[in-house]
Order: sequence, then structure tokens, then C-alpha cells
Amino acid sequence: MRRNLLPILALLTSTLFLFLGNGLQGLLLPVRGSAEGYSNEILGLIGTTWATGFVVGCFVAPNLVRRIGHVRAFAGFGALICLNVLLTGILVDQTAWLILRAVTGFCTAGTSMIIESWLNERATNESRGAIFSFYISITLFGVVGGQMMVPFADVSTPILFMICGILYCLAIIPTAVSRAASPQPLKRVRLDLKGLYRNSPVSFIAILLIGTANGAYGTLVAVFGARAGLTEDMIAIMVSVTILAGAVAQFPAGRLSDRMDRRYVLAGLAGLGAVAGVGLSVFQPANVYMILILVSLYGAAANALYPIAVAHANDHASSEDFVKISGGLLLLYGVGTIIGPSLGGPVMTWLGPHALFAVTALSHILVTAYAIFRSRIRAPVPVEERDSYAGSPALAPSLTTPESLLLNPRAAEGGSDQDQERTAS
Repeated sequence: MRRNLLPILALLTSTLFLFLGNGLQGLLLPVRGSAEGYSNEILGLIGTTWATGFVVGCFVAPNLVRRIGHVRAFAGFGALICLNVLLTGILVDQTAWLILRAVTGFCTAGTSMIIESWLNERATNESRGAIFSFYISITLFGVVGGQMMVPFADVSTPILFMICGILYCLAIIPTAVSRAASPQPLKRVRLDLKGLYRNSPVSFIAILLIGTANGAYGTLVAVFGARAGLTEDMIAIMVSVTILAGAVAQFPAGRLSDRMDRRYVLAGLAGLGAVAGVGLSVFQPANVYMILILVSLYGAAANALYPIAVAHANDHASSEDFVKISGGLLLLYGVGTIIGPSLGGPVMTWLGPHALFAVTALSHILVTAYAIFRSRIRAPVPVEERDSYAGSPALAPSLTTPESLLLNPRAAEGGSDQDQERTAS
């Protein structure tokens, strides 16, 4: 393990600081925005513009990296992110925040794609699994660690924005001074919506709805906490507990989906997430411990859905199509994260802060209904022919790029005879 990780230590260190900054900024903005009296619609749009910038970055950033090189591109993207977060703390204006957040999303896609492609080039078939798992762990620790910094300073001052800028500067340094050779040019991203739907209608619809629910929750849950009267430390705990519960649930949920029709597992988990959403939106518990229990239940269900939906899509595709199918689904998830905050903000204004969970519950109910409906139309892939489940770093609210899929050990597997015989109707 040490031999595999030492050559990429600089990249992993940059990854840690990058996601620490992402986690801190992602929670700080809605908390500060709520304190400034920004409307739910504006706070939702802040999440929408970030997701839009991120998705656009997945398409455009590779061309920029090809022109100026990985190291200079990474330093440039990182500097822009740092500049943006500092300007966000200075220009406390909702219009400025929307513009700055879109640029940050774009640059985050660029920095993530560079790190992920660099890690992939250093990985061998023997070390790919270890590097992939370590990368997932670092992204998770970084996001949660950044979120937990919020209670340690007054959100009404520029201090946390300055700390966030420091973290982004620290993310630039290890990669900028690394002696590792630059990787090959980034891959072009192609989104074949018709092909994705033909391959697996359930995964197509489910991923879009999962992105909608996770995008709304990831952007607006801090707004819910502020409007519901929770303290800043409890908001940070609530958001972090959701992610940690999802991380814990992925393994048992994935193993269960390896043994039975994945559509039933999708339906069950989505149903569980809907129950948690209904409990929070209808009963509106005031007890903070009951809220934590319900959001933990929500996180365990909602954050385990994405990798199972991807695995189901790969069940109906040949192994060599893993990157194309999974990359398309990842970008489709990004489209959902654009829709979710745009829908959640107005609903919260109309029906109150707890209505955020009505949006997530409706999305999960639709996933449950469609998964059960499709299970009556199409026979499941036999267990012995299925793609094996693997966890995903795409835990809400943070996105990874299609480059991360190349780190997955399944990306290096060749197609088998059984793969070639599968149909995708």
C-alpha cells in the first residue's frame, strides 16, 4: 500500500485541501446567506449556478488543460477558486454570489478532472483498487472536515472565507511543486442521452431524480436548519451525519443489490428516503435529536442510491462501455443537481422550510414507482452475469468528474463473452 501511495502523495494532499475548502464553502454560503436575509429562491440559485458551472466545466475544461498543460491549469483554476471565495466574503451581494459561484463550479470541475486523471495515470491494475478507495476516503473526509469548521468562527465575519481561501492555496502548492510527470490529455466528455435511456431506463430516470433530490438537499439543508432555528454547530453536525450515514450504508446496500434484483433495492432505499422526507416535511419535528435521526435515515437511503443505479446500468452494458455509461450518468446526475435547488427554493418559500423534504420525498417516491414498474416489464440480469457493485465518491452534495471513473477497477476490465451477449433494450 505504501509503495503505491507514496508517488501520488502530493496529488492526494491537494485533493484533501481542495475538498476541505469545498466542504467549508458549500456549507458557509447558505448559512451566511440565511443570516443576510437572502430569499430561499436566491439560496437555491446559488446551488444551481455552482452545479451549472461544474457541468459546463466537465465539457470545456479539458480543452483548456490541453492548451496550457496540467500544472499551470491546476494552479490557474485553484487561484480563481481562492479569488472567488475571498471576493464572496468581501462582496456580500446576492448577484455577485451567483456569478462567483458559477465560476467556482467551473474551476472545481477543472481541478478535480486534473487530479483524477493524474491519479489514474499513476495507477496500475494492481494498485487501482487501493488508490480508488483511498481517493473516496479523502473526498469524504475533506467534505465532512470542511463542514465541521463552520461552528468555530462567526459566519457574519470574513474569517471563514479567509480560512477557505487558505485551504485552496494549500491545495495548489503540492501539485505545483510536484516532480511527477504530467498525465496524458483529458478525455472528451460525450453525453448520449438516447443511448443511456436505451441501455437502462430505470438508471436514466433514477439518476436524474436522485440528482434532483440530492441537489435540493445539499444546497438547501443548511437553509432549512437556519430557518428551523438550529444553531450553526447543529447544522454542521446534521449535514455531516447525512454524508457519513450514506457512506456507512453503501456497503450493505451494495452487497444486497448483488444478490437480488437491483431495482427492488433501488425501490426500497428510495422508499426509505421518502419515509424520512415525509416525516420531516409533514410532522415537522422540533426536537433536534429526532431531526438528526430522520436526516441520518435520509442520508443512509439517499446517498446509497447513486452507485446502485450505476451498477444496474452496467449490468446491461459490456464491460468496455463502463466509462461511457457511468460518465454519462454522472453528468445526468449533474443535470439533476441543477434542477433540485431551483425547485426547492420556491417550494420552501411557499410552504415553509420543512417543505424541502417534500421535494426530496416526491423524487424518491417517483424512483420507487418507476423501478417497480420497470421490474414488471424487463427481466433482471442473472446474478452470475452482473457487474459487481463498487462504492462511489459521488456522495451529495459534492460531484466528481468523469475522469474519476477511470480510477475504478472496473474501467480496466475487458468485456467477456457474456458481456457481448447482453442486450440493452
